[in-house]
This record gives sequence, structure tokens and C-alpha cells, in this order.
Amino acid sequence: MSTTSAISGGGFSIDEEESTEARIRRLISENPVIIFSRSSCCMCHVMKKLLATIGVHPTVIELDDHEIAYLPTPPAHDGLSDGLSFRNPAPAVFIGGTCVGGLESLVALHLSGHLVPKLVEVGALWV
Repeated sequence: MSTTSAISGGGFSIDEEESTEARIRRLISENPVIIFSRSSCCMCHVMKKLLATIGVHPTVIELDDHEIAYLPTPPAHDGLSDGLSFRNPAPAVFIGGTCVGGLESLVALHLSGHLVPKLVEVGALWV
């Protein structure tokens, strides 16, 4: 697991005895907006660009292929996902500890007008 973007003024604590699943869950809970990706993922790049355009700079964690399986999946009908099956777990964006899903879900959330209010709600964006 590697970090491609760090939180300003913060750092990541690494406990060598912490399981991959526990580490992923901890990172989700500690960061208002976090993207889990594979290295060199073009969809992750688009996610980061969309969020940066709004004024949010997410934490981005690159996962190895064997770590991807530990990502929590979004609930089927949580109001955030677009209802499509979550076939490819990476990249996955989490906002306020909730899995939004992949790029399609993030764009759908933005186009529906729900992304900015959600980012404000979790303290990732000030308007």
C-alpha cells in the first residue's frame, strides 16, 4: 500500500501488525475524502481532477492487487451510488466514511447536484 497524496499537516501511522482490512478501514475513518486506486489508474486521475476542480484534494492510496479485495463495497441503494453493479472495486472513493463507488458513481453524484453538499457536510469543502 502506498500513498500518492498526503494530508496537509498530517501523516499516516503505520502499524506493521495491523491487517490490511483494518488499515483500510482506519484510513477511511480518518480522511473525509479518500480514493483507493491501482497505480497508474486513469480513472483515479479523472476522479482527482473532478474533486480538485470543486476545491477538494483527496487522499489517494494505491493498493496492490491482493489488497483491493479488502475494500468495502457501497450499499446497493444508499442514495449515493448510481445503482450500477460495483464490478471493479478500484478506484473507489469514500466520502465521510461512506463508499460512493467508482468514477461513474462520483460523476453521477456530481451531476445530480449532491456531491458538493456531501463534501460540505463532511468538512472537505467550505463554501
